[in-house]
Amino acid sequence: MPANLSPEYKLAEAAYRKARDPKERLLHLREMLRVIPKHKGTEHLQADIKARVKDLTGELEHGPKGGSRSGPALVVRPEGAAQVALVGPPNAGKSLLHARLTASHAHDAPYPFTTQFPEPGMMPFEDIHFQLVDLPAVAPEHPVPWLASALQMADAALLVVDLSAPSCIDAVGAVQALLRERRVYLIPQWGAPMAADGPEEGDPFALRLPTLLLANKVDEVADAAAELEVLRELAGITLPMLPISAATGRGLADIGPWLFRELGVIRVYTKLPGKPADRERPFTLRRGQTVRDVARLVHKDLERSLRFARVTGRAGFEGQHVGPEHAVNDGDVVELHG
Repeated sequence: MPANLSPEYKLAEAAYRKARDPKERLLHLREMLRVIPKHKGTEHLQADIKARVKDLTGELEHGPKGGSRSGPALVVRPEGAAQVALVGPPNAGKSLLHARLTASHAHDAPYPFTTQFPEPGMMPFEDIHFQLVDLPAVAPEHPVPWLASALQMADAALLVVDLSAPSCIDAVGAVQALLRERRVYLIPQWGAPMAADGPEEGDPFALRLPTLLLANKVDEVADAAAELEVLRELAGITLPMLPISAATGRGLADIGPWLFRELGVIRVYTKLPGKPADRERPFTLRRGQTVRDVARLVHKDLERSLRFARVTGRAGFEGQHVGPEHAVNDGDVVELHG
């Protein structure tokens, strides 16, 4: 029986997908349950929503399943311009890569499964930071029951593989298959959201993460370009790829610009009337967001009282008078007026 979901439900579902804060996600889940049409065609979906409401309520009250109040956090609260998860098979070099990119003290060792809990770190790019979260290796012999929950907070993923390993092709397939079992899909599309066209179609709780494949250890491969082409063809990979070496640093400088561009990150600087702009700590938004979104980041009360703004862009008018729905661009200086 078809679900025939209502426009109200679809709006609530879209809001749930966009939400990153657990409390906001819980509010949207409850709204989904409130407005979903109640008939036989939606029974399974109703049950799924109720189960997620129960699980998320428990996590907010007691912490994620499998963790404890005194133990390491299993879900990392997003910070910076975006949260990007590092996933991959054992011994791919994720921990060393994380340490090199974030200057963290993550434990790295030449044996598998050294990462047991989420390890957050901040990767600088120009005057902003991306939050990189190193996660345990994805492998059938080492299941991580909370992995899907940890990935819910991520905006994108970096799939790290060892290009020099003979088992590289099989490892990529195993990672994707294990994540699919948890309704997590690594997709090649970045930027604007795209409609689901695979097994996740129609599943509101399927997580579709834009993913860049990082082919690590290229310093150990005679012809990296040829190996990448073999990997793409034999594994049927459609993900964008970037050859790197965490050991030598090759290609690491390309990761920040790639994420900045493909995630559509923009930086906005604010100023008070008669004062210079604060260029030390920009607010980060996404392409297409507006002056109203800037006001929300500054303070929720300002969002409600916002009347207009004066925007100085890189190629625009000095102090252009604009309304709350004016789309901002990277490098804009915004003076908010409530």
